[in-house]
Amino acid sequence: MIEPIRQARQHLDSIAILAGDVSYRYRELVNAAENLSDILLDNQTDLAEARVAFMVTPGFDYVATLWSIWQAGGVAVPLCLTHPLPSLRHTVEDSKSTILIFSPEFESQLSPLIQEKKLRALKLGTLNKETLPHKLPEISLNQRALILYTSGTTNLPKGVVTTHQNIQAQITTLITAWNWSDNDHTLCILPLHHVHGLINVVSCSLWAGATCEFLPEFDAKKVCEIFLEQRVNVFMAVPTIYFKLITHWEGLPVKEQEKISHALSSFRLMVSGSAALPATVMEKWKAISGHTLLERYGMTELGMAISNPYVGDRRTGFVGLPLPGVSIRLANEANEEVYDEPGEIQVKGENVFLEYWNKPDATQRSFTHDGWFKTGDIAVVENGYYRIMGRNSVDIIKSGGYKISALEIEEILRTHPAVKDCAVVGVDNEEWGEIVAAAIVSSVDPFDLDLLRTWLKEQLPPYRLPRKFHIVNELPRNAMGKVTKNEVKKWF
Repeated sequence: MIEPIRQARQHLDSIAILAGDVSYRYRELVNAAENLSDILLDNQTDLAEARVAFMVTPGFDYVATLWSIWQAGGVAVPLCLTHPLPSLRHTVEDSKSTILIFSPEFESQLSPLIQEKKLRALKLGTLNKETLPHKLPEISLNQRALILYTSGTTNLPKGVVTTHQNIQAQITTLITAWNWSDNDHTLCILPLHHVHGLINVVSCSLWAGATCEFLPEFDAKKVCEIFLEQRVNVFMAVPTIYFKLITHWEGLPVKEQEKISHALSSFRLMVSGSAALPATVMEKWKAISGHTLLERYGMTELGMAISNPYVGDRRTGFVGLPLPGVSIRLANEANEEVYDEPGEIQVKGENVFLEYWNKPDATQRSFTHDGWFKTGDIAVVENGYYRIMGRNSVDIIKSGGYKISALEIEEILRTHPAVKDCAVVGVDNEEWGEIVAAAIVSSVDPFDLDLLRTWLKEQLPPYRLPRKFHIVNELPRNAMGKVTKNEVKKWF
């Protein structure tokens, strides 16, 4: 029996999932997962790590599908619900998935792929179990369990393989650090082909015996209506979502604002992640909700590694302290540990992934000779707290011998009243190596670039000043709301 099922059996009569107006108990979830496991096995004794891709509507069916794949001994490969066919094809081809489970609404989209790859296709809602239940295989913690594909912001997405042990470590660390319990009720509005939604929200809540409510797609008005019902006490989102909720709240009459603020004040925990949290967003949300958002640091390969404390000082601009059971160090380009200067975050622990799928060379390059995973993210430690300076490849600009943090310049730009949002990148330059360039989303029309340049000279030293600007209506983002900076670079 897999551990998520074992945990669920302790709460059989409690509400596990709420989707729309329908609630499902843990008992129904366990039974559905076991039934689908039998269908998946199809008289085999074990799927033996066969990859099973699935494209399922978030909610009861999604979790039952995931658990059924694990119970049958398969490796789950979640598909992004908004990806076009070529992207889905890449995931299925790269993972060498042989089985595809899908909700009926995705049938027409997936039919060409099913025929082309001769996949065994299982459409939910039409499956009849014709065989008697039989013993499910014994699942080792060391078995491969999940392949999540990286965002592909810097190159083609890679399949990140995690074992049952990795997943268990990721979940139990957060259960302890963030004080999850069976009294919690969370709202999931995040994509489930990423760690943030799948592990931090869904898996943690169900492991704890809590209730996980699903909203099919983000809608600021609907989210606020759910908040007003005062069921939800744990909420996790990306900075873009908090920004949209703030904008919605600011457009409401004062009495409606007060009702929402009152409802938010009773929450136990609010978390932000998957992208850097602008200080302006954190401050506005605190004014609205009374909560200092808990910012943390993680990635597909790690789950979560660093977090501001649940109880204690949550520092604006910092991602916090290493989580229990996770070892962190900062290292220079020679992989030597550094202490009083910026360095690459390197990680060890049971939370760290097994491998990049079918990419042994990429896997080897990602680890030091003594087993530290190289994240590619640059940070500094100040009074014990980690502050992310940016990603080595896109957020650290090397100009005239200086290492410049794009994220720090973005924070300064966002404090200007005419700047609604921004993205700072390095652009190749023969003289300087790279120069600083900024894409600006303006909050005024017309936008006076000369005034901004004059103001910036009072805020930043000369070597950090943007030399090029581009005014845009919006910034390109991936499914998790993270700005795709390689796309921004193309503007320059």
